[in-house]
Amino acid sequence: MEYETLICERNGAVLTVRLNRPGKMNSLSRSLLRDLRDCAETLRTEQAVRAVLLTGSGRGFCAGADLTDPDGAPAAGESLGHWVAARMRNYFHPVAELWSRLPVPLVVAVNGIAAGAGVSLALLGDVTIAARSASFAVLFTPKLGLAPDMGATHLLPGRVGVARARYLALTGRAIGGDEAERIGLIAECVDDSALESRAAGLAAELAAGPTRAQLALRDLIDDGASRTLTEQLEREAVTQQSLADTRDFLEGISAFREKRQARFHGA
Repeated sequence: MEYETLICERNGAVLTVRLNRPGKMNSLSRSLLRDLRDCAETLRTEQAVRAVLLTGSGRGFCAGADLTDPDGAPAAGESLGHWVAARMRNYFHPVAELWSRLPVPLVVAVNGIAAGAGVSLALLGDVTIAARSASFAVLFTPKLGLAPDMGATHLLPGRVGVARARYLALTGRAIGGDEAERIGLIAECVDDSALESRAAGLAAELAAGPTRAQLALRDLIDDGASRTLTEQLEREAVTQQSLADTRDFLEGISAFREKRQARFHGA
């Protein structure tokens, strides 16, 4: 897997994907968005990969959309608004959809600034952790006069609640890794020197787990807020019926009875 703006390295069952535009703070150009889309689509057929770790090269994770990107401009007679919406639908939306629904668990390690759409990208992870020096800033509204996008208006309230989501989006106030953990924006904040090893350890732990159950858990949690309790209880029953017929469930039961570590295969 070779790309112009990504560095991909596989270690066992874990694929590490690094945003690689360090001179631009890994801002989302059209070429980077294309590479992210292609990478996610390729992962659908990569049977050897059982978890993905996404992080950034250099001093930042992702500074949001690249507003200096020369690749594209409105056509003659086309409004700027129409062009922006088309760009979102053609480039940003597919990345958000594909990376939020990878066929394996996704760990995101925020190694520096995450701003604008960079916050959205960070929150697509099943598990998002950050370095203590990392910062998160939802800058769309106070800096650009736009609404948050790339899923931010869905992802932010889901993580921190409506009141904090509105506050962060309306003010654009940057928060550090410790505060991001405290308010539930991320799962964990670690020392800068420990970020790489902690993220790799989490990804390896998930890669060794029961993949089908992990993805079913993602779906249950993501969709649960839109269902009534009765509907969710039925959905849980349907999911358990499917998972109870897997080899991994039989392995889990056997390992529990034999007091040993389970060896899951994702089937």
